Amino acid sequence: MFEVRVEADFAAAHFLRDYNGKCENLHGHNYKVYAHVRGEKLNEGGMLLDFTKLKAALRTVCKKVDHTNLNDLEIFDQNPSAERIAMFIYDGIIAELKNEGIDMTYKPESSESFLLGVDVFETDTSRARYRVC
Repeated sequence: MFEVRVEADFAAAHFLRDYNGKCENLHGHNYKVYAHVRGEKLNEGGMLLDFTKLKAALRTVCKKVDHTNLNDLEIFDQNPSAERIAMFIYDGIIAELKNEGIDMTYKPESSESFLLGVDVFETDTSRARYRVC
């Protein structure tokens, strides 16, 4: 099994509703994001997926949230937790790659490469991961 990872970052503000603590207040993070692709077969060039294509998809999605108040984005339903951000970025990468004709969705019975997951770090020591298996 092979796995590749690319990374990007973005800065954004948010606050958490239904949370009893300091994160109820508006604050910001410099987020670090990792996207992981896994697969058994390499393409003709000896790669799971061209790093350039994966990085472009990740960066395009991160630009959508960069320098925003995440609470203003309807997708997060006023509660932009790191877990929800990770799922948003995962889904966004899948959509961006599909627009390029690359299907990275997980198919349990297939040996094709797929987007395994996305890690979102709010800080160096706090990470949420969204993954499909």
